[in-house]
Amino acid sequence: MTDVHRTIDAVWKLQAARIIAGLTRMVHDVGLAEELAQDALVSALEQWPASGVPDNPGAWLTAVAKRRAVDHIRRSRRLEHGQGRLAHELERQDREHGSGGDTEQDDVLRLMFVSCHPVLPTEARVALTLRLLGGLTTGEIARAFLVGESQIVRRIAAAKRTLAEERVPFELPGGPELAARLSSVLEVVYLIFNEGYSATSGDDLTRPELCLEALRLGRLLAGLAPHEAEVHGLVALMELQASRSAARTGPSGEPVLLHEQNRGRWDRLLIRRGFTAMLRAREIGGPPGPYVLQAAIAVCHAQARSAEETDWARIAALYGALARLLPTPVVQLNRAVALGMAHGPAAGLALVDSLTGDPALRDYHLLPSVRGDLLARLGRLEEARLEFERAASLAGNVAEHAFLHRRAAEIPAPAAPGPTLGQAAREFLERGGLDAGTVRSYGQTLRRLRLAVGDRTPLASLTADHVARAFTAAWGEAAAATWNRHRSAVRSFGAWASMEHLAAGLDRRAETRPRTRGIGPAQLEALWNRPDLPLRERTLWRLLHESAAGVTAVLSLNVEDLDLDDRRARAGDSWVSWRSGTARLLPDLVAGRTRGPLFLTDRRPGPSRVPAQADLCPETGRRRLSYERAEYLFKQATRALDPAGDGYTLRRLRYPT
Repeated sequence: MTDVHRTIDAVWKLQAARIIAGLTRMVHDVGLAEELAQDALVSALEQWPASGVPDNPGAWLTAVAKRRAVDHIRRSRRLEHGQGRLAHELERQDREHGSGGDTEQDDVLRLMFVSCHPVLPTEARVALTLRLLGGLTTGEIARAFLVGESQIVRRIAAAKRTLAEERVPFELPGGPELAARLSSVLEVVYLIFNEGYSATSGDDLTRPELCLEALRLGRLLAGLAPHEAEVHGLVALMELQASRSAARTGPSGEPVLLHEQNRGRWDRLLIRRGFTAMLRAREIGGPPGPYVLQAAIAVCHAQARSAEETDWARIAALYGALARLLPTPVVQLNRAVALGMAHGPAAGLALVDSLTGDPALRDYHLLPSVRGDLLARLGRLEEARLEFERAASLAGNVAEHAFLHRRAAEIPAPAAPGPTLGQAAREFLERGGLDAGTVRSYGQTLRRLRLAVGDRTPLASLTADHVARAFTAAWGEAAAATWNRHRSAVRSFGAWASMEHLAAGLDRRAETRPRTRGIGPAQLEALWNRPDLPLRERTLWRLLHESAAGVTAVLSLNVEDLDLDDRRARAGDSWVSWRSGTARLLPDLVAGRTRGPLFLTDRRPGPSRVPAQADLCPETGRRRLSYERAEYLFKQATRALDPAGDGYTLRRLRYPT
């Protein structure tokens, strides 16, 4: 990455929230505002390497984004307004709002509360706000939530659609609504801070700009809700944690553990601010919430003049109270650290071991890191080394990865008693006689096992209990077919390695396949006769019903593969055919197009979401309609027909009643 690109990335992280917030005020559509902001970012990537970085890069991005917003509004309202009058109106609004700090702060706060609106489920509120206000990528958000990236992508896309469809106003809530929506906003702000304080990816341990942004948003919230103790508790927590930033890394950017930090480098101003915010929270009173409790823990660390003087007994008690209020696995892991310091490593290890099968922590590098530290303090060095190696393999941050590798290397490795799990897995997959699909399937199973147990674990020490814990964490809630597929892979691996006992703790699950019922004739008739049904949806649904083909196969159809005379189309190695209902609709849907996907999205993709060439229509610039979007539209359209009120899935169009 060049210096200019690094500058653009840094500017974007700092300015994205302000730019998107200002655009949302103009266009009243969060999704469109982000696309316009991304257009401005693309312009910077194209122009700045040649012309140089502007003196005020944030203002440059804002100006370009606003010009694009004005152009969009002009195009969309040309029939409603005279172009000159519209331009004058937009310029007047821009002069009234200006670019002053107060207006920008208000816009960012409005954007926060819009992103956290009650029409969205909690997880979607948090993911969307992290994306818009924190400038985080979907991968970074996924790691913050300990879920898959595709799940975050779907949450954000669904959240934007919901906000647009519900016409959520761009305004600050008031009265009781403010208190009701505050908790999710606080959660978002703290997650932004945590991503800055301990970056989940990249070369550096920290991303200071995110910490500063979260602190700024927290202070603004404290001014907006001065009588909410949890707001001041969060501000105190962030101020106190941020006070340790300078001491958290060594000369080469390597992490420095809390008990090894030079406390003279802690920022006394931030500590005083944290104490002040904590006093405000206590003055407000009431039962302490999770942020007030975490701030109280941070106060204990800040008050100790040295690591030895830390009141670990009080910290352990505070974590106990926090765990009763917020019994998440991450809180329990932090509590285990405190117990290990207050009552000895054996006490901490007992709690950590109870968490090893928790699905939420299966790829969380701090779990084996904490376990390794406790094992080392107990003198179980070989086990500790394996845990540090496993933690390093899970760490997404380069600095943490290197730090954990060094901790593992500091413990001498004994002479290898035989092959490791990683070596054996590679030999198993590379042997002859396995087709590509089997290698891929077995590889998924063994990769999960290697992550859970550790690549360098001696194969001879692998037990059925290790395997059972890994399976429970990874596939405990999975469908029976998925569980059985992975179980079969372990059985094959165990037989090859002469360790048939590995699958002893994995019972085969009964697979039941409930019959899928179709949609009734009366309901279908009501659906076909809807006058407001768009042509694309009408054609897609008819085609699915008449062809009985799979949804994926139908959505993969291309215009050039259609044979309208024979009423069929090539779909991979098979054919999809249809009857008269679809035949009447297809010519209008194609509308003269000769190439590209048959079913297209409504709008062109934004610059940050460029699809594969095969999924892009060369004539319209629009992309192939996704399965998720098609499913969502069908569910929305059939809610009234479904007695349960949930709406039907597209698969039900292919089955008879």
